[in-house]
Amino acid sequence: MKKLNILFIDDDEVERMKFSRVCKQSEHPTEVTEATNGEDALEKLKSSSLSQLIFLDLNMPKMNGIEFLEILKSDERLKYIPIIILSSSDNMQDLKRCYELGIAGYILKPIRYEDYSKNISTMLDYWTSSELVS
Repeated sequence: MKKLNILFIDDDEVERMKFSRVCKQSEHPTEVTEATNGEDALEKLKSSSLSQLIFLDLNMPKMNGIEFLEILKSDERLKYIPIIILSSSDNMQDLKRCYELGIAGYILKPIRYEDYSKNISTMLDYWTSSELVS
């Protein structure tokens, strides 16, 4: 079974811990790199081997998720990395803009941990079986 290299971008420490916990409990081997904002994430993407999948929060300091998406999608080397938005924002303008920029999915952060875990696990199931992520 292949290991999935994930970049998780969220300024909230509790969210980062929760995401890591779900990945560790998953049946899929994952390697999670964390970033606290878009600038931090771009630095990590430039300095390390490519992530195969990115989970991105929209509401962050310094550089928000949409600004990060605009930069990433204009980079020839990075624009093919699938990005899943994991946000508490249900703003329809944000949603439309993210899809215009080429995201692979948009998940609203559920309140219940069980729902959160199920949503992330479903994404891991899908992306570990995807041919794009290899």
